[in-house]
Amino acid sequence: MPNYRLTLCYDGTRYNGWQRQGNTSDTIQEKVEAALSAILAQPVELAGSGRTDAGVHARAQVASFRAKTKLTPEEILSALRGALPGDIGAISLTEAAPRFHARLNCRRKTYVYRIWNSDAPDVFQRRYRLREPRPLDEAAMRAAAAVLCGEHDFTSFCANRRLKKSAVRRVDAIEILRDGDELRLVFTGNGFLYHMVRILTGTLLEVGLHERAPEEMADILEAKDRSRAGKTAPAKGLILHSVEY
Repeated sequence: MPNYRLTLCYDGTRYNGWQRQGNTSDTIQEKVEAALSAILAQPVELAGSGRTDAGVHARAQVASFRAKTKLTPEEILSALRGALPGDIGAISLTEAAPRFHARLNCRRKTYVYRIWNSDAPDVFQRRYRLREPRPLDEAAMRAAAAVLCGEHDFTSFCANRRLKKSAVRRVDAIEILRDGDELRLVFTGNGFLYHMVRILTGTLLEVGLHERAPEEMADILEAKDRSRAGKTAPAKGLILHSVEY
């Protein structure tokens, strides 16, 4: 049965995250699977590169699925674009190698967290940026970010208290970039735990506000205790930017 690679973008504001759930149909996976199943006249099950949380957005989420059809990828893509709601977009669809799996073959992901660092109104982007009007010490944030890069046990930065698998992850880079009044935190790594990027962001913001010191990061990692890290930043500022294979 042919294997397909699908790239999607979406505004996660009104959805309960990527993953299909039993108590709601308001998930990205559910909407896309339903559209594909209708187009291809068969049940379709997507495997996403990862699970974005409720309210989190994606610029390029990758998914894979199998289906037997006479339709070309171009025809499927065109039909899918017409069937999806306006806040979910199908960017591309190609036939993939037989063993390609969007999650299992993923090597790295990049997430971007956007912050409106100004006391001016942020009317048109308020759904996609966290507003923090107070000045931020970017040098301190970069110093803290440097400690967090590398391979560590990130239990302190995971919201899942019942995590049974290893919490060791590799963070290749945390960039802090300014574009006018917008500050972007760019996280690249081989995988991220539940709420990990949002907790990292909340902790770095506390460093930027001088509520904690960059030197605390090593102790927080060593503690393996969620209560030692900062607050969880709101979902709306987070975007899954890219997935690498």
